[in-house]
Amino acid sequence: MQTAVLVEKLFAGAVVLVCVALLLRQFIGARRRLRLDAAFARWWGLVTSRVLRAWRWPAARRRAQREADAAIRRARGERAHWSNGSGGDGNVIRPKSFGKDRKLH
Repeated sequence: MQTAVLVEKLFAGAVVLVCVALLLRQFIGARRRLRLDAAFARWWGLVTSRVLRAWRWPAARRRAQREADAAIRRARGERAHWSNGSGGDGNVIRPKSFGKDRKLH
């Protein structure tokens, strides 16, 4: 029950602060108001970009992990496969088949 009261008081305090800030904004000059608005817009853009970055970070990390795993598999030299042209490079056999020892003579 105490946390609900605390949250309610915090919310009420935030509303009071916003109202006082908007009231004070009305009494400053036009140039200062423009500077204040620009500073607030910069601050708001910074906060939203950081929140979005934090929100999207796990997905980006998973994607990077998948790409790293795929690169490791390719580096280990898994079996070759034929490309049938759907990738745009025609009928090409991939590098694993070229790694065999060949007798030159």
